[in-house]
Amino acid sequence: MAMVEGVRAVRRRVVADGSAISLSAAAFAIVYGLAARQTGLSLVETMAMSTLVLGGASQFAALGLIAGGVPWAGIVVLTGLLNARHLLYSASLAPWFAGTSLRVRAAAAHVLTDETYALAMLAFRSLGRADVGTYAIAAAMPVIPWIGATAIGYLGGSLMPDPHVLGMDVVFPAAMAGLAVALITDRSALIAAVAGTAIGLVVALLVQPSVGVLAGGLIGPLIALFTPAPPAVPTARAGLGS
Repeated sequence: MAMVEGVRAVRRRVVADGSAISLSAAAFAIVYGLAARQTGLSLVETMAMSTLVLGGASQFAALGLIAGGVPWAGIVVLTGLLNARHLLYSASLAPWFAGTSLRVRAAAAHVLTDETYALAMLAFRSLGRADVGTYAIAAAMPVIPWIGATAIGYLGGSLMPDPHVLGMDVVFPAAMAGLAVALITDRSALIAAVAGTAIGLVVALLVQPSVGVLAGGLIGPLIALFTPAPPAVPTARAGLGS
C-alpha cells in the first residue's frame, strides 16, 4: 500500500508540474496549426506531423524549409539533426526501461519530448524505479495538448490571440528551467547544464536559436562525459599508528 501511495503522490506531482507545460504546448500548437495551413499543408498533413514527428521545434523548422522549397530529403536531414538531442535522452532513460518489452520501449520512444523526459526523470528518481503508468502521464501532459491544439489552430487559429501577446512564450521556458534545475543532482549534471546553456546561448546569438539548441544539447553532455572526476580525498585508515 505504501508503494501505491508513493506512486499516486508522484503522479499527482507530475500533473501539477506539467500543467503549465500543457497550457504552453497548446498555445504554440495553435500557432503551428495556423502556420501549417498558411504554408499550404492539408489538415491531414498537418495532423500527421504533430502525431508522427511530434517535435515542436523541428515542425516549425520544417514549415520554413517547405516554404523555402527545400527538397524533402533535406528537410528530413535538417530536422533530424535538430532533434538529435533525443538520442541522449534515450540513452539516459534506457537503464530505467531495462526489462520492459520492445512494444513498451517503442511507445515510450515515440512520445519522448523535452518535457516528457524532464517530468519522467524526476518521477523515476522519486520512485527509485521506472513506472510505465507515470511515464504515460508525463508524456500526455505535452503530447495531448500539442496534437489536439494543432487541429484547433489549423481550423480556427486566425481567431486566436497570439501567445506572445498573452505572455505564453514565457511559460514554457520558465517551467522547463524549473524542471531542469531539479534534474541537477550531481557534478556531471551541473557541468552539462552550465556548459550546454553557455554554448547554446552563444551559438543562438551568433547563428540562430535552433542551431543553438542543437549545439548546447549535444556538446554540453559530451563535455560532462569527458570531464575527469576530481581526485578522491584520502581518508585515514582505522587503527593507523596505533
